[in-house]
Amino acid sequence: MSSSKLRWKSDFDKQCIIHNFEKRGWSRCTSDDDWNIYWANVWNVKQIFNPDTGHRLGETQLLNHFPNHYELTRKDLMVKNIKRYKKDMEKENNPIASKDKEGNYVYLDIIPITYILPGDYTLFVEEFRKNKNAMWIMKPCGRAQGKGIFLVNKLNQLKKWATCSKLPFQTLSLKESYVISKYVENPLLIGGRKFDLRLYVLVTSYRPLKVWYYNIGFARFCNEKYTADIAELDNMTIHLTNVAIQKQSEEYNDKHGGKWNTNNLRFYLEMTHGKTLTDKCFEDIYNIITVSLKSVTSVMINDKHCFECYGYDILIDDDLKPCLIEVNASPSLTATSEGDRVLKMGLLNDVFNIVAPNDWLDDSSKHGSNTCKERSVGSFSLLLDESGGEDRGKKNNKKTGGTALWR
Repeated sequence: MSSSKLRWKSDFDKQCIIHNFEKRGWSRCTSDDDWNIYWANVWNVKQIFNPDTGHRLGETQLLNHFPNHYELTRKDLMVKNIKRYKKDMEKENNPIASKDKEGNYVYLDIIPITYILPGDYTLFVEEFRKNKNAMWIMKPCGRAQGKGIFLVNKLNQLKKWATCSKLPFQTLSLKESYVISKYVENPLLIGGRKFDLRLYVLVTSYRPLKVWYYNIGFARFCNEKYTADIAELDNMTIHLTNVAIQKQSEEYNDKHGGKWNTNNLRFYLEMTHGKTLTDKCFEDIYNIITVSLKSVTSVMINDKHCFECYGYDILIDDDLKPCLIEVNASPSLTATSEGDRVLKMGLLNDVFNIVAPNDWLDDSSKHGSNTCKERSVGSFSLLLDESGGEDRGKKNNKKTGGTALWR
C-alpha cells in the first residue's frame, strides 16, 4: 500500500492540519481503528493507552502524543521533574551541576524559583520573606490560554483562592493545585512591550532521546507597554502574552497578531546587543530544551509509535538570559494571520516528512517515528540524537561541552 493512501484521523478541525493531510493525498479514516496517523487531543490519548482497554497500536500506526506526555506538559510535574533531575546531577557530580560565582547552576537553572501549592507553601513563605517586595505569578496546573493566572506581592492575596477563607492560612487548601513562580520583573522589552518566544520541538523517541528543533518560531508581544507598577498587577494584557488574553486589548492587531518571526528577532538582538550575546542566548535556549527533556526521560513511557510536537514558551530578560515558562502538549495550530498560516503549514508538513516519509508504509523497517536518518528536514534541525548521531549541541557548544554533558 502506497503512502499516498495513508489514512488519517484528527480530533481537531484546524485548517493547517486538515490541509496538510489533504495536500498529501491521504484519505480520512471513517472508522475508530483503521487509521495510520492520528492527530489526537490529550483526552483521547488517555483512552488509547488505558490499561483496562488492552488496546495496542498497530505496526503501521502513529500517534501525536506519548502516553504520559503530561510529565513535561503539566506545570507542576514539569517543575518536579526538573528539580529532581537537578538533584540527581548534583549527586553524580555531573559537570552540568557546576555553579557560577553567584552560586547559580549554569546549565540547570532553567526555570524561575518555583513552588507547587499547597504542598510547598511553607517553603514558598520562607522564600517570600527573603524579599518582601518581589512579585510572584500564580498559575493553575491544569489550565491553558492564560486562564486562572494572577500576580501577587502579598501573602494575604492567596487567601481568596482557598477553598474556605475561614481556614487558618497555615493550612491553606486550594480549589486546585497551582505553581507559583518568582515573576521576572526585568523582561527584555522591545518598543516598551513584553514578549515571549513560542518555539517548536519535535521528539520522535525518548529512549534513545531524539530531538528536532524547528528553526522558525515567533515572539508573542503584549499590546500594552510593560510596567511593574503594582497598580497594574491585575492587568493581564501587560503581563501575559497569550493570544487569548491579548485579543481582549483594544490595541490588538489581527493582521499580524502581535507576532514577530524569530529570525527577525535574532537580527534585532544582534543589532542591539551584538552577535556574541545573541548566539549565547540561543545556545542557552537549546540547553533549556535539552535539560527539560532529559529531566523526563526516566519517567516518560516510550513508544515507537508515538511522537510529540511541543510548543516551548521561553522568556528572555534584559540580560539576554532565557528561562522556561512552560511546555505545551497541544500548541495552537490556529492561524491568526497569513504569516502564521504559512509558518504552521510548514511546521506540520516538516513534522510529517520526518515521522511518515513517502515510503513509510512500503518499508517495514521504517515503521515507527524514530526512523528518519537525516540531520535536517525542511526547517527542522537535529538538536540531539542519543542513538549516536552528531547534534547541534556537539557542533555549536564546544565551550560548555555540548551534549557530552548530558550523556
